[in-house]
Amino acid sequence: MNDIDIRKADFTNLKALQVVSRETFIETFAESNSDENMAQYVEASFNDDKLTNELQNKNSQFYIAWDENIALGYLKLNTALAQTEEQDTNALEIERIYVKSAYLGKKVGQLLLNKALDTAVQQANTYVWLGVWEKNLRAIKFYEKNGFEAFDKHIFKMGDDEQTDIMMRKEL
Repeated sequence: MNDIDIRKADFTNLKALQVVSRETFIETFAESNSDENMAQYVEASFNDDKLTNELQNKNSQFYIAWDENIALGYLKLNTALAQTEEQDTNALEIERIYVKSAYLGKKVGQLLLNKALDTAVQQANTYVWLGVWEKNLRAIKFYEKNGFEAFDKHIFKMGDDEQTDIMMRKEL
């Protein structure tokens, strides 16, 4: 694997963003969810219109981790009204951070998280927060290792299944 390059995504990256979004979400959650719920969520969340609107939102940013021309994973950040839960206006949300399963354990996730933390510092945010599925123990351990602490819970709808996300944050 060559050097991993984290680059801000824009409309020229729409298809690559869509492919890596779908692939990583399915790899992460398909085993634990019904085919119907997965199909419904993936279609609603990663279609052209939805991703285009998200890319146009001035309070959201996407970054893709590249190894030459291969998208390895991605990151979606939200501030202000783009946050999925009402938080402090000085907060930065990591709404999505996903890495292809073949690249887990190869520091891609760490590079994406570092990009989020660097962005938060540059924007003078006071903390970074995220929601992580309570059954995603690997991700929870990763965030704890990076100084995130649980502060609340919320419900995440996966089709007709209500799941509990642990909300975690890191003070800056």
